[in-house]
Amino acid sequence: MNLRDIHTPVLLDRCVELLAPALQEDGAVLVDATLGMGGHSEALLERFPGIRLIGLDRDTDALKIAGERLARFRDRVTLVHTVYDEIGLHAQGAAGILFDLGVSSLQLDEAERGFAYSKDAPLDMRMDQTKGITAAEVIASYSEGNLRRIFERYGEEKLAGRYARFIIDARQKQPITRSGELVDILVAATPAAAQRSGHPAKRVFQALRIEVNAELNVLADAIPAAMDALAVGGRIVVMSYQSLEDRLVKQAFAAASSSTAPAGLPVELPEHAPRFRILTKGAELADDEERARNPRAIPVRLRAAEKVRESA
Repeated sequence: MNLRDIHTPVLLDRCVELLAPALQEDGAVLVDATLGMGGHSEALLERFPGIRLIGLDRDTDALKIAGERLARFRDRVTLVHTVYDEIGLHAQGAAGILFDLGVSSLQLDEAERGFAYSKDAPLDMRMDQTKGITAAEVIASYSEGNLRRIFERYGEEKLAGRYARFIIDARQKQPITRSGELVDILVAATPAAAQRSGHPAKRVFQALRIEVNAELNVLADAIPAAMDALAVGGRIVVMSYQSLEDRLVKQAFAAASSSTAPAGLPVELPEHAPRFRILTKGAELADDEERARNPRAIPVRLRAAEKVRESA
């Protein structure tokens, strides 16, 4: 198996370009907070032979594959099985930090993981299969109100209440344990007019995945912790794949790049100056060529920032 063939990193050249100024010195530490199958890390280790990499991932399968892919850099690589909200323990003084958020190619492509609504599989959806509640357990145990809440909040699903009601009715007849069973329920619950605007299961599956893996709570903790851990002059690059993720990143970057001086203060004191400088104009998207070549690049939103001073 050629590991380069099973994973095409999104916005690879742009990530390298943005991180490059911070990775020039020998011994500079790059933290890949969402290692996945190691595509971005491999390219950065090749480009900057003096850097050391710390790769974090909660998925043990991904760590195994990335370990094989990065084996030739073994003396410069440390891989850690952890959720990325623990980044503060691993990234102190880092020169660069990279987040490639959302579900990975590995998780989508392995049908038995249950992430893809297009493939029938057990309803698991755990990024770390060694612990935690599965999507099937969420479907089986959550109240109608809680199902509606997660579909609305994490899927931005307009039919959240209807879907929750149909799921409750269906599970009273028999357990819902497979993705195909859930898809059939959602399709049956969707009015014909609504089915023309996209697959009925898309937003529900996104919501379940976020709930199972506590993705937004983890991200809300991880981005500020990563920014605090960066060395002055260090850079952080974050790629998001849906609006809820991107909103959290945008808010964290905006807060860190704004003055904290009280309104009306005639002179900005050093301790009120912004801690970060934004490197991108809004959220950057993949160009048409990359979107055509790699469909997983279609929803990406990239933001980047540079640390200009420590906290007061």
